[in-house]
Amino acid sequence: MGKRNIKMIYQYDGSKFCGFQRQKKMKTVQGEIERAVFKTFNQEINMISSGRTDKGVHAMEQVSNFVIDENIPIEAIKRQINKCLKGEVKVLEVEEAGKDFNARFDAKSRTYLYIMRNEEDITPFEANYVTGLRASVNVEKFQEIMNDFVGKYDFSSFMKKDKAYRNPVREIVYIKCYYDEKIGQKQLNVEICGNGFLKTMVRIMIGSALAVYFGNVEEDYIKRRLENPNADDKKILAASEGLYLYKVNY
Repeated sequence: MGKRNIKMIYQYDGSKFCGFQRQKKMKTVQGEIERAVFKTFNQEINMISSGRTDKGVHAMEQVSNFVIDENIPIEAIKRQINKCLKGEVKVLEVEEAGKDFNARFDAKSRTYLYIMRNEEDITPFEANYVTGLRASVNVEKFQEIMNDFVGKYDFSSFMKKDKAYRNPVREIVYIKCYYDEKIGQKQLNVEICGNGFLKTMVRIMIGSALAVYFGNVEEDYIKRRLENPNADDKKILAASEGLYLYKVNY
């Protein structure tokens, strides 16, 4: 029996999972999708994905690929995953990809979106999806602080230590800060596009920028850390609730 390489584009609510990566005895995005496919089609799959998100982090567009027997209809995969994981995961597209397609290594860039709002303006229904701040943030000033990250750097000072050693050099292509068009200055959105991201890197970047903005650290804090990268540096983390994997470019 022949095999097919399947490319899948999907969304998920990170507040329902203990992170993305498959873990024993933990409910994860990868684990639940692989289990749904096994339960429905009696097929063990191993998902390769554009990136792994932390506990509580969402995805508006995640991309994975996996190999499956060619007798399984593509539309049935989408239908069954959506049925099994309704309200937690939504498959947007499923298609057959070339046998060499790799969702992780073929991705040219990934874009994350971070959403922040004054905590007084967050309802209980939004609490898992927006990060609350004690005061509003000015978009121009925050853009200026975030601009320090744009370029190619060793991001060792802005990552959580990872067992799987990875080259800490990454390139941030652009960062765009803007007020939400529906509710205006109450909500600040930050888009960060890069060729790749290290473990918890976006949350540490945002946490560091907020610390600079609110005067908890020196103004040159980010520049200094990029010039003197050190994985043992203490990290300032922003909350996971406001973070989304926004899109992946191939």
